[in-house]
Amino acid sequence: MRLFDPLFYPDFEPLEERYDFIVCTEVAEHFHRPAGEFARLDRMLRPGGWLGVMTCFQTDDDRFADWHYRRDPTHVVFFREETLRYIARRFQWRCEIPVKDVALMQKPSDAGNHRIQ
Repeated sequence: MRLFDPLFYPDFEPLEERYDFIVCTEVAEHFHRPAGEFARLDRMLRPGGWLGVMTCFQTDDDRFADWHYRRDPTHVVFFREETLRYIARRFQWRCEIPVKDVALMQKPSDAGNHRIQ
């Protein structure tokens, strides 16, 4: 297991390696450049590897203004289940939502993974 946190554990070496399983627990909502970060995660995943993302899914537009998750100033982006499924399609990952606020995405095991433009 390798750790990385830009503030509390700023060891960038793990970001240059490849993994069978990557866990982002309460992380994705802090991505200032989510497209770039998901592309980095794709590069870090070995073929057949899994990405687990846990974040509080945004579900109710009418209550967004009072949503506790939105009021955290470090939370700069929010995801719906549909958004995570879109991201998975973008990278040709398989996506499962096994429980509330968790997405499990698997990179194809074939080495010729072609991106959707």
